[in-house]
Amino acid sequence: MKLWGGRFRKKTAPSLERLGRSIDFDQRLAAEEIRINQAYARGLRQAGRLTPDECRAIEQGLEQVGRRLNEAPTPFAESDEDIHTAVERLLGEAVGPELAGKLPAGRSRNDLAVTGFRLHLAASVLSLQEQIRSLKRTLLDRAEETREVLLPGYTHLRRGQPVVFAQYLLSYFWAMDRDHQRLGQARTRILQLPLGAGALAGNSMGVDREALADELGFLSILENSIDAVSSRDFALEFLAAASILATHLSRMAEDLILWSTAEFGFLEIDEAYATGSSLMPQKRNPDGLELVRGKCGRVVGDLMALLTTVKGLPTGYQRDLQEDKEPVFDAIDTLTATLPVVRETIASVTVRAEAMQAALSSDLLATELADYLVDRGVDFRQAHRLVGEILASAAEKGVDPATLDLKSLRGFSDAFDESVARVWDFRASVERKTSRGGVASQPLAEQIERARRALDSK
Repeated sequence: MKLWGGRFRKKTAPSLERLGRSIDFDQRLAAEEIRINQAYARGLRQAGRLTPDECRAIEQGLEQVGRRLNEAPTPFAESDEDIHTAVERLLGEAVGPELAGKLPAGRSRNDLAVTGFRLHLAASVLSLQEQIRSLKRTLLDRAEETREVLLPGYTHLRRGQPVVFAQYLLSYFWAMDRDHQRLGQARTRILQLPLGAGALAGNSMGVDREALADELGFLSILENSIDAVSSRDFALEFLAAASILATHLSRMAEDLILWSTAEFGFLEIDEAYATGSSLMPQKRNPDGLELVRGKCGRVVGDLMALLTTVKGLPTGYQRDLQEDKEPVFDAIDTLTATLPVVRETIASVTVRAEAMQAALSSDLLATELADYLVDRGVDFRQAHRLVGEILASAAEKGVDPATLDLKSLRGFSDAFDESVARVWDFRASVERKTSRGGVASQPLAEQIERARRALDSK
């Protein structure tokens, strides 16, 4: 029987049954459903609504239902609209419909459903955080290995200044660290208890919501019954954090794809994380990273889908909110699949230091040349202009600016002397970047140590 069928005289139209059926995806909340129902039974017992024997029988019956739900095939019936109706039906089979019918007193599917959703999402966040931590560890380990590897640093996809490969890897370590933090902060708001809000106005059975929160592991209680059942900002916040994480993974994948091309040759993707062409035998395609890049759009789409669903809803619960779970589940599943691929690809990638070194060119030291003039009293704007003129002149002559003799340089500024020769040294350029977070050896070592402490603290 429908949980709400007493008012109706007609059967629900089959088309509406199909449209409203959610058990195909919300069955993953089965474990949470059992936990919440058991906790609520104890709450009713404490409120004097169930006897100790009744409560014990319901708890045992729910344990039996939980075991049945773990069996294959799952014991769902055509009439099971969602996981809530399935559990209630199975509980009735286990303890009898009269006793099972006492359990929902004062409770709605509205507060029950969102409580299970929040519990499941909170557990999923912990799992994603652990995967992020593993990726951070890999990035840090590879950074330790490559702190001496010079390569061109890029802005606008044009070579800018020499850096070290470790600095690139650490840039994503810190991005992942923020992703970890964002998810953790979202989790504190995910773990706000809606149970006890009923359908809209609250619970009239005397159930202790604080006790329910403690038992179920919630960190706080939603203070307003309307807000408790109708808000989905916790899911939106998770999807926003998930989208940012997916974007970081996508950007990293793009770098690795680009740098592993024959044109760059900076990296070589391990064969285990590449695939071939069905036509061209020579190909080794970075399909894993391309899929990671592509899946980012899917996660961002999940956020857009739920934002679009909730943007025009009136206050209070609406059935539209059934659409909250699939985007969240999809984002969880997508990130769970992509994070290991990124981590394992980075762990196994071959770094071609010689190719990176060969890509360094004198124009990367233009800023060093301007700084040289600044050290000799030339203001930076003038120094910037002078170096631009020097580089343009060298390009017109078809010569490497590093080969210009002192006479030619002094034709642009008397500030040049024999010491300018020291400018044309890539390693020296790197070692001059001594600010905190810079690429010189000392701040890089300090950054790695801070990263190691950040990793160990989470």
